Amino acid sequence: MDGHLTASLSRRSLLGALVVSLALPAEALAQAPAQAIQPGRRVQAFLELHADGTALLRSPFAEGGQGVFTALAQIVGEELDLDPARFTVECAPPGPDYLVMNGRRITGGSWSVRSSYPTMRRLGAAARQMLLQAAATRLSVPLDSLTTEPGLVRHAASGRSVAYGDLAAEAATLPVPENPPLRAASEFRWIGKPVPRLDVHAKSTGRAVYGIDLTVEGMLQAAVQHAPRLGMEPAAIANQATVQAMPGVHSIHRLPGAVAVVADRWWRARRAVEALEVSWNEAAPGTERAMPADFSSAGFRASLAAAPGPGIAAETAGDAEAALRGAARVVKAAYDAPFLAHGQLEPPSALARWNADGTLDVWLPNQAPEAFQAAAARTAGIDPAQVRIHSPLLGGFFGRHFLYASANPFPQAILLSKAVGRPVKLIWSREEEFLRDALRPLGHARFKAGLDAQGLPVALSAEAVGEGPSGRWFGRRADAADNSAVEGIARKPYAIPNRRVAQVPVANPAVIGFWRSVGHSMNDFFYETFFDEMADAGGQDPYALRLRLLAERPRHRRLLEAVGELLGGWRRGPFTAADGSRRARGVAMASPFGSEVATIAEVSLRDREVVVHDVWVAIDPGSIVNPQVIDAQVRSAVALGLSSALLEQVVYTNGVPEARNFDGYPILPPDRMPRVHTRIIESGEPMGGIGEPGLPGVPPAVANAVSTLTGKRLRSLPLSGANLGEV
Repeated sequence: MDGHLTASLSRRSLLGALVVSLALPAEALAQAPAQAIQPGRRVQAFLELHADGTALLRSPFAEGGQGVFTALAQIVGEELDLDPARFTVECAPPGPDYLVMNGRRITGGSWSVRSSYPTMRRLGAAARQMLLQAAATRLSVPLDSLTTEPGLVRHAASGRSVAYGDLAAEAATLPVPENPPLRAASEFRWIGKPVPRLDVHAKSTGRAVYGIDLTVEGMLQAAVQHAPRLGMEPAAIANQATVQAMPGVHSIHRLPGAVAVVADRWWRARRAVEALEVSWNEAAPGTERAMPADFSSAGFRASLAAAPGPGIAAETAGDAEAALRGAARVVKAAYDAPFLAHGQLEPPSALARWNADGTLDVWLPNQAPEAFQAAAARTAGIDPAQVRIHSPLLGGFFGRHFLYASANPFPQAILLSKAVGRPVKLIWSREEEFLRDALRPLGHARFKAGLDAQGLPVALSAEAVGEGPSGRWFGRRADAADNSAVEGIARKPYAIPNRRVAQVPVANPAVIGFWRSVGHSMNDFFYETFFDEMADAGGQDPYALRLRLLAERPRHRRLLEAVGELLGGWRRGPFTAADGSRRARGVAMASPFGSEVATIAEVSLRDREVVVHDVWVAIDPGSIVNPQVIDAQVRSAVALGLSSALLEQVVYTNGVPEARNFDGYPILPPDRMPRVHTRIIESGEPMGGIGEPGLPGVPPAVANAVSTLTGKRLRSLPLSGANLGEV
């Protein structure tokens, strides 16, 4: 049904004349029994070769700027022997072929490349083997007499060669080999190399197509006004007739928790829906997730601080309580971090079209097509097989485009399209997005450390208080801690012999969600700033103490040494810089998503405002696909980590977020972005993630530097709320 999609019609029409597919017809793919499909095995579901020497790769993962389309093209191209620059990549539709993450499919948790690396290599190698077999038959030569070079099969003995595009039709009829030979790493042309991003040209010339750009024939546009608080429902509309008469307005609708206007243009729909004078009924008793009228972030923060432990253990080693009782000195501190919005560049949107045969097409930014297909089917009251999900490029995401109840626009678009009998594209205004975002949770943690007579830590007890997004959306056993609530505190690599880390579960009234680096985004701030407090209490340099406690962890110790070497040697400060400013440095380590990271930040103060001059990051992702993408992702993560450390927070009063746009929710401006220096260490450990690991070390490194500079311990984010004084 893509043929009516005007944003991509010309590209598809052009390729249609050139394609000789290494793929089964779409009907055959759709009819293949799901139970007979092994995810990641059918070359035909993933790859098409075109007569012009280009290829189409259907990615199991969404592209939102993290570079996954380029990385997958590198991996498949390496084994297929086709230059990644010859690939076009798009997000695959829902289907069992693409459940390559142990039977699941999501884009998140920095899992995409590391979870699919062997699968994508095997797919490329299988396709290459099929092409070799087809060439052997055509040329009437033994298979082992053939070799490949980018885009063609060569028979050296006779000097003949055949282009991949000329072999595609024959190769498509062959069985997919089970265990095709893979290239040795020493032969890699593209894996591990800084291959240019495939999406740069389209994005820099305005040709990239996002959900907000899409248009289908006969489409109307819609805007919504949500109830001020979740759970409230529309009652009376005082001026419905007046709004109905506004230019371009097609119709006015009541939706669960919202009202909507459908019009010929989105701006007309938005002006009309904002003009509606709606009175709202309070949530009925027992309404799930209704937002209390008296909810405030300040009150919730206080309730977390007051929640009693000891909580549910997530990590235990030795006897932390006994060691604390016998310690020469005990250090205590508590920390908190605020709600955070996603604030992605592209506002949420969805386009729904009901078809004459009862099927439904939905175009929407998402990070889990199968989950959204099932949810759309429930909303529509039809079978999931009748729903086609189209997944465009994501205009930023950071965890925003998971399936969060009440935080996604697609159910509204489906209902509106059904009501008007035409396709409807719904875009949430920025104000509605801030009102209904699924937020990074507000968090609180408290720590106790026991030091021996030499000032070295012998015990650590930590309690993370609150609720994590994994437990909210995927469930949590009553006797088990939610990993997303304790990650970044539990299982740190430091050799402290007696440890207990626990979660104290407290339900969060707000709609919470995954945010870039999830629990690590605040928990590493809690732990790594407390580490510096612990070091100071024992008279230890925090960098040297980390090195000492990593003596039996060579991977981590080497990383910490590397970041020190990157800046020319550790120097804590305070010290006077060449420009006359007083500066200090802070250090932090993090172990997010299978990668290891060490971060150092250098700061000063100007007019009681934190100035971050430089951030040095050493990252060990085990093994790498594209160092250029890694460097870009680290820099991006530093920017977001610094923005959250210095400025960002969602404040609730009376059940409503105070900020409804970026004027009330400041993010890091360009003139506050520091110089970023990176070093990538390929240790050979199992491949880790890239999109998120660069973020968690930034807030604690900055906070530790500011504390060194001011002599004041900073235990709350953002730092803009601290009274820093003058230095």
